[in-house]
Amino acid sequence: MFGKNNFKKQIKNDKYSWTRHAQDKMRYYRLTEARIKRIIRNPARTEEGVLDNAIACMQPAESKNYSEIWTMYLLEKSDDLSFSSLRKIQNSRFKIITAWRYPGKSPEREPIPAEILREIKNLI
Repeated sequence: MFGKNNFKKQIKNDKYSWTRHAQDKMRYYRLTEARIKRIIRNPARTEEGVLDNAIACMQPAESKNYSEIWTMYLLEKSDDLSFSSLRKIQNSRFKIITAWRYPGKSPEREPIPAEILREIKNLI
């Protein structure tokens, strides 16, 4: 699906950074960069990730059998030396840690508090 050179060129973005693991998983599960961004912008479910301060979000996949597409990301601050906290939040980047497909319906875990979700929505 993706050649190594094409995939590296496609992943460069100022607002999102991608781990090598995430790139490999996207290639394995045939997920595109646009699909992962869409899951982050409009998740059907959002939970705490298994890493500290990580967020996992999901959308159902469009297929005959029900399955879910998940992604896990961190908010990382940019190195901008501005003093405004609003500016620091706006300069945050999404570091995509991983992405995967879950066959069937996954069990629900701890949801993210609504106030944190509102802050993240303002970033997007």
